[in-house]
Amino acid sequence: MKPLLELTDYKVSYGGIKAVKGIDLAVNEGELVCLIGANGAGKTTTLKAICGLIKTAGGRALYQGENITGARSFELVRRGLAMVPEGRGIFGQLTIEENLAMGAYTRRDYGAIKTDTEQVFELFPRLRERRKQPAGTLSGGEQQMLAMGRAILSKPKLLLLDEPSMGLAPLMVKKVFETVRAISAQGVTILLIEQNAKLALQISSRGYVMESGAITLSGQASQLLDNPKVREAYLGEQAA
Repeated sequence: MKPLLELTDYKVSYGGIKAVKGIDLAVNEGELVCLIGANGAGKTTTLKAICGLIKTAGGRALYQGENITGARSFELVRRGLAMVPEGRGIFGQLTIEENLAMGAYTRRDYGAIKTDTEQVFELFPRLRERRKQPAGTLSGGEQQMLAMGRAILSKPKLLLLDEPSMGLAPLMVKKVFETVRAISAQGVTILLIEQNAKLALQISSRGYVMESGAITLSGQASQLLDNPKVREAYLGEQAA
């Protein structure tokens, strides 16, 4: 199967610090793949570089078989690559409807945008109830729903999710992961970065473990869940 996204010897540096040290990673079309690791491992940096938010220091990123290394963010959105950033990045002064409209700003298929907006409201009924409300007045969980809904409206082929459960109450975490699974079931390819390694691996088909800027383990998610090193380091369980 040909990867939708493929990173080869991918490097990112901040000044003299090598944050991402030549990683190889692939996400096939239709897959839900997770990238797990501790804080500071380089996960968010990797996503930002893929999206053109920070510069790479070497290697290449292929998307749909084309080199996107160094491409600008707005160009990638037009090509179907969307990101839900850590911290959500919503526009607090704008209403929920206006935030969702921002997600579709590159589209001109207005009838389809209306249909997709209704689908987002079906996925997140709370957003429909509060559609005229300023986004900054929403709870953290509701803001996460809005950020995901806005990304869906860009009609992504590949969705990059950065720590979607961060700071949320357990019930809302469950809802967010159910939503990620539902989006994946609709055929959207997803690369998920998540500190909750157990939940991430439970909904993913494959996973990568990142430590200190390097990929140290990769494989089927079920295998990583059973791996003693992963269980001890990321699932809070003692190795036998």
